Amino acid sequence: MLLKKILFGFGIIAIIFTLIPLIPTDYWWIRMFDFPHIQLTTLTFIAIVVYCIKFDFKNIKDYAFILMLIACFIYQFYKIVPYTPFHEKEVMAATVTNTIPKIKLLTANVLQKNENNDHLIDLIKELDADIMVFTEANKRWKDAIVQNLTSDYKYKLELPLENTYGILMYSKLELINPEVKFLVTDSIPSIHSKVRLPSGDVIQLYAIHPTPPMPQENPLSTDRDAELMMTSALARESEVPVIVIGDFNDIPWSSTSKLFQATSELLDIRVGRGFFSTFNAQKYLFRWPLDHVYVSPEFRLLHMKSCESIDSDHFPYYVELTFEPDGAKEQLPEPATKDQLEKAQKQLAKLKTKNES
Repeated sequence: MLLKKILFGFGIIAIIFTLIPLIPTDYWWIRMFDFPHIQLTTLTFIAIVVYCIKFDFKNIKDYAFILMLIACFIYQFYKIVPYTPFHEKEVMAATVTNTIPKIKLLTANVLQKNENNDHLIDLIKELDADIMVFTEANKRWKDAIVQNLTSDYKYKLELPLENTYGILMYSKLELINPEVKFLVTDSIPSIHSKVRLPSGDVIQLYAIHPTPPMPQENPLSTDRDAELMMTSALARESEVPVIVIGDFNDIPWSSTSKLFQATSELLDIRVGRGFFSTFNAQKYLFRWPLDHVYVSPEFRLLHMKSCESIDSDHFPYYVELTFEPDGAKEQLPEPATKDQLEKAQKQLAKLKTKNES
């Protein structure tokens, strides 16, 4: 029967796609299989249900096939279940009182070639965030944003570029010693700054946009992975509470993101709440979370959302946090293990080898 052959063919593909990301290599055509995990899990589940409803199990081949599919589905679901409401939250809900310091964050990859400013400007006015980070911003985007900012945004750091890696930061809160850093290459910037909250407390903010593993961008994930490991070390060693924000060009369930989170000793606000997919805004069936906010345990979550389209290929990502250091002990992450730190160092060694070759 044709349907059975189609399902069997899909099952083989699902098994292969499940196993490929386990290959320990940085090549883009391997790492790309990390991304469509939500879609793969959904299709595998549908295939299992259809196969069980439509066909009788007459021989060992049928049983072996369905067992392999079920095993793939369990593994796939295990990877993404933390980003569903079925999982316990990593970042606890905020304690809502008027005396607790709050911070509103907006990050958006504006898409350099996107010439429709109006949607983003309307969103900026609507959300009135305390700190805004815009990636893939060139001079045209900088000028369009600045012309529409209120005088409340007294602090800024701008590096508009024409290589799709321009980055802008605007803040109502005082930025202390803001710096542009080039952690991996001289064309991929990040912003590092301390921030003074209205309460007087000082926190550390890292805004990043590493290069993705794509043939037209970078054939290897080495640069992206190394930048994440460098940022994780800075976060772990920070003497003040930390927020890392931006377009990571990675999904939260990949081995690299997991290692970043473990070695940074930060918390993912998505865990236990949902996918909040931010890419691809232009392709409904191919969406996954690429824009992130990770926080140290002094923070709690008041509100988060993926915003409406601004005609970019990313949806803006908006987060409201409260600063509650007295409750940090209630959600402390596990300390990074020796093995995890060694893996991070090995990833940095790959960058050194790549640059020397």
